[in-house]
Amino acid sequence: MFAKVEVSLPEKHKALVVPGSAISYAPFGDSVFVIETKKDEKTGKESQSIRQQFVKVGEARGDFVSINDGLKGNETIVSTGVFKLRNGMPVTINNDLAPKPQLNPTPVDS
Repeated sequence: MFAKVEVSLPEKHKALVVPGSAISYAPFGDSVFVIETKKDEKTGKESQSIRQQFVKVGEARGDFVSINDGLKGNETIVSTGVFKLRNGMPVTINNDLAPKPQLNPTPVDS
């Protein structure tokens, strides 16, 4: 027996992905909070604050969601607790208790 087989593989493309917990889903648009460093003109001290950035979300896999538009690759975003945040709030980066996003999550109690 002889068979001629042709396999079509999906095209690979680079995607910007973020943890699903970083996205604030809302009827008026999905958004993330970007951390910005600002310098106080009077004292010259640098501080970090957040800015809400609207994004277009794409495909989701595991704990990750791809971002199609609205975010650059070099921006730092808030990954958890986004429902508590408002534009312009001061923040401090502390990743000690941050959960690790996984492509194939397996919760302990499942």
